[in-house]
Amino acid sequence: MVKSITFRCPKCNFHLLYKYGKDKYGNQKYQCRNCKHQFAPNHVSKSKVRKYPACPKCGKGSFLHHDYDDYSNYRCNDKKCNHSFFACKPTVKLPPSMSELVGKTDFKRLRHPVQLIISALTMFYIGKSSFRNIALMLNMLYNIQVSHTTISDWCRKFAPLFSNISLSLMPLMNFDSDEWHVDETVVKINGKKHYLWFIIDAETRFVLGFHLTPHRNSKQAFTLFNAVKPLGSPMSIVSDRYAAYKVPTRSIFDVKHIRVESFKDDVSNNLIEAFHKQFKAWYKTKQGFNSFESANNLIAMFVFFFSFIRPHSALDGLTPAIVAGCEYSIKQQNTLLLIA
Repeated sequence: MVKSITFRCPKCNFHLLYKYGKDKYGNQKYQCRNCKHQFAPNHVSKSKVRKYPACPKCGKGSFLHHDYDDYSNYRCNDKKCNHSFFACKPTVKLPPSMSELVGKTDFKRLRHPVQLIISALTMFYIGKSSFRNIALMLNMLYNIQVSHTTISDWCRKFAPLFSNISLSLMPLMNFDSDEWHVDETVVKINGKKHYLWFIIDAETRFVLGFHLTPHRNSKQAFTLFNAVKPLGSPMSIVSDRYAAYKVPTRSIFDVKHIRVESFKDDVSNNLIEAFHKQFKAWYKTKQGFNSFESANNLIAMFVFFFSFIRPHSALDGLTPAIVAGCEYSIKQQNTLLLIA
């Protein structure tokens, strides 16, 4: 008794077939008696997985040229193309400090009204006043007695709440500009030196992100660039001559990297240096931070007030968020806590 075959030749649809061995995956092969076509009905095509990434210019394969701790250097297999490119390793794709905020995400279970809290936050992050001076002003102007310790807690623990507001408004804004400026500055936490990395959009003055770390190397630049890459596509990245920016710019953005040598260059890094000046003026009232967690939260709040609430004279009295395309009415501003 001959076992019946329920399928037909895929080429000519003939029903008489021979068994014709097995393919390299172990599936039974058949040969059509009519057109001699060979096929394996149970064969599942397995696409070839490349060991190394494809060349971004021509799409052909590549080979490993140099391997480093944080990234790899590949070169195109096509000698006519011969393009060299970098790819960061998964070990450097870590979340930045701006995504590790700790605190409250609402204004529930508080003794004081929300308007008073927003006013105190505005005095602290825009007025550059100390906690004791804010408590004194609230007492003298509104006859409200609030401890400077309470104000300190307000300025620190609501960072996740305002971070969520910022994330909800990000899709409304456009950061596809000519230049993004990046630089780092030094802050002290409990007497120890830490490095604070910022990246700013040149056209809107919007602070795209920050990263607080005790180290200063290319791995930190990888972390910051990975976090802000989904926000837009700049034409170039502007930085100083620090070598840590060179490879992350080529591997993550693959755009023109402008390394500023002096103030006489056509393109300078003065925009982010001016931002550092404003940040340092606010930072001096703190005389350093007590812990990494509180420093991270306070810096995140400062960045929010700088980008969403503080009007800039260079932007005709508008905030960076509005210039970037984030349009909202007065009612929406009250709902989103963007005005006191």
